Parts: sequence; C-alpha cells; structure tokens
Amino acid sequence: MYQILVCDDDRDIVNALTIYLSAEGYRVIPAYTGAQAVDIVSRQTVHLALMDIMMPKMDGISATTKLRQITNIPIILLTAKSEDTDKVLGLTIGADDYVTKPFNPMEVVARVKSQLRRYTRLGSMKTEGGKPQAITIGGITLDDESKSVSVDGEPVTLTPTEYSILKLLMSNAGQVFSSAQIYAAVWKEAAYGNDSTVAVHIRHLRGKIEIEPADPRYIKVVWGQGYKFEAGGKMT
Repeated sequence: MYQILVCDDDRDIVNALTIYLSAEGYRVIPAYTGAQAVDIVSRQTVHLALMDIMMPKMDGISATTKLRQITNIPIILLTAKSEDTDKVLGLTIGADDYVTKPFNPMEVVARVKSQLRRYTRLGSMKTEGGKPQAITIGGITLDDESKSVSVDGEPVTLTPTEYSILKLLMSNAGQVFSSAQIYAAVWKEAAYGNDSTVAVHIRHLRGKIEIEPADPRYIKVVWGQGYKFEAGGKMT
C-alpha cells in the first residue's frame, strides 16, 4: 500500500484529502507543519508528499529543501494563486508538480496517481522490469535498468520528473520537443499553459548534468520551437 504524506496547517484540507486518497486505497499520514513532515519522512516509509507552501514554523519551501536532502519521493505543492513566485521556487528546489487552491480533490488524486506511476518507473520501488537499456551521449549515461544517471562517470541524483524528461530527450537525441510536447509526454496530460513548469525542470536538470548550465553542451534551446538533446553520442 502506498503511503501518502499530506501536510497542510488547514486541518479541513488534510481531512478532505485523507477521505479522497483513502478511497483510492492509499494510506494517508497527516502533518500540519513542515517540520512535522520532515520528521515523518525521516522515520517512516513515505512514497509521495503533498505539501502546502504557507505554513507556520517551517513553510513548504523550506520543508521541500530538507526533504530533497534525504529522499527523491515525488513532492506536489499545494499553492494559492498569489504564490506564483513560490511555485517556481518550489519547482527549482526539487518539487515535481503543484496544484493551485482552491482545487478539486479528484484533480489532486489524479496527480498523485501520475507521480506515483513515474516514481515506480524510475525504479525507486519494485516493478516488473522491461528490456535493459543504456544510453550514452557524450559524457552522460542513462541506464534505464538501474534507473541511474552518471555524468563523466560520476553519479547524479535526479527527481522522478527530471529523470523522465532526460530519458525522453536522450532517447530521441536531435529531435526538438516543444514545452507542450514534453509536458504531455512526462505528465501524461495536456500542457494548458504549463510551459514555465517545463522550463523550471529543464533549468534544474541542466544544473545537475551540465558543466556550465548557462552554456549547455547537451540540452539545447531551439528558439521558438523547444528543446533537444544534442545528438552525436551512442546508444547501447
């Protein structure tokens, strides 16, 4: 059974999400501050975290930063419309997605299912494996059997979303993908204006795999069209 951490200082929101997620067969672990969330994840098995941004004692941004130091589980931020800057910051420091309040609880459930599917494919949990495949382009190797990535022989830690974007681009090296195409392929839904979400994840991914993120060798922008992974490596 998947265990979902729901962290929000509004107990009514925690209770409502608990009802909907429990109905889908998930076990919900409640928390009401960011500090509680970090403590729970450090002591218990948690497969995904729903994290409010505005909370007392430790907000969702600070909690996400601390969680990324100890886990790569999917993190979905719960945000108000007025927190656009915090949304971008949250994605930059490692959150995987966000839902804007007021939200439809079924939308949250759908996003939870999508992130858990990606997390499962990444190999953080046991799944039925497909055909092993390693892709090497330049100094970057993506091993889809072990779900690992290395740069010049050194392992790098990616979130499930970052891994999915990198795998898409490396598997189709040289092909240009628009932000909408990347969003649809990775998030499994239409983009509907989520270009900035893709851009933030690309920027964060570059920070992990590029020597000079401001002058990338691998993930290139094709102005007015989208992104591509520079071809010229080999696939094994």
